[in-house]
Amino acid sequence: MTEGEFDIIQRYFTASKRVPRKDVLLSVGDDCAVTELNPNQHLAITTDTMVENVHFLPNIRPADLAYKAVACNLSDLAAMGAEPAWISLALTLPKIDHDWLAEFSESFFDILDHYNVDLIGGDTTKGPLSVTITAQGIMAKNKCLCRHHAKVGDWIYVSGTLGDSAAGLSFLLQGKSAVNSAQEYLIRRHLHPTPRVLLGMELAMTGFVNAAVDISDGLVADLGHILTRSQCGAVIELDKLPLSPQLIDEFGAEQAEQFALSGGEDYELCFTVPDSHKAKLEKALAHLGISYTCVGQIRHAGKKRIQFQRNGQPVEIVTHGGFDHFK
Repeated sequence: MTEGEFDIIQRYFTASKRVPRKDVLLSVGDDCAVTELNPNQHLAITTDTMVENVHFLPNIRPADLAYKAVACNLSDLAAMGAEPAWISLALTLPKIDHDWLAEFSESFFDILDHYNVDLIGGDTTKGPLSVTITAQGIMAKNKCLCRHHAKVGDWIYVSGTLGDSAAGLSFLLQGKSAVNSAQEYLIRRHLHPTPRVLLGMELAMTGFVNAAVDISDGLVADLGHILTRSQCGAVIELDKLPLSPQLIDEFGAEQAEQFALSGGEDYELCFTVPDSHKAKLEKALAHLGISYTCVGQIRHAGKKRIQFQRNGQPVEIVTHGGFDHFK
């Protein structure tokens, strides 16, 4: 008997090792999932599609694809300050490959279980390989982080280090295997980014942050979204950019800087903090163990939306606009 989509769902996508969340009333197996919100909560929803040869290479391991597909969506929720709760998966497959599905499914549920997220529905279809995820998260009322509230004078922060993912991708695009620990680190950062869920939730709950975005298309592009929505400008201090020693060792300072500004897919958070809350926020974040760096300040909008300085002096540099599907 030929296996079909419902066999795939039953065999590979009902495999969570956790007890289901109590706020899931009806899950995989019905026409719709049913979940529950408390009266003092809001729902954050994001959808992201990853297509073979556009978002990932054909030779990517299914475990890496599953992890990254989930992590990208959790990063969007983190940027809003939401606690991840539920995910739907639409998986398009060229054929049924049980080895591929087993590895994909195991990694998929590993990251869901780590973040206490339930798979509550989705779809499986035949066609070119693609993964579409809709993720939903919960936030307290009036605690949402948005892009449009940045104010002149805010300090601009980023979490983690920038540029590592783009550097790792550059090795993969050349078909290279890692020959040292630095290259292994950079490739790992591309395939296994860390969604800053706890940081996002903490930023939202403190109320000290005016605006936030996750860095998926590069710092210049994603900070640009905040500036456009908030009708502001910014200055970035190039010597303050957080660059990993692995990135500098492999590519040098100049290329590392370009990766950090325009590379994308770091999935770190960029957020703005008013001067009056700067010290309080740093105290509030001390227990998280997550690095973050002040890289600039929000200014009045000028002829150039973003200006650059090095050691306090204005400099002119050329940056790429960040990833755009239709350019």
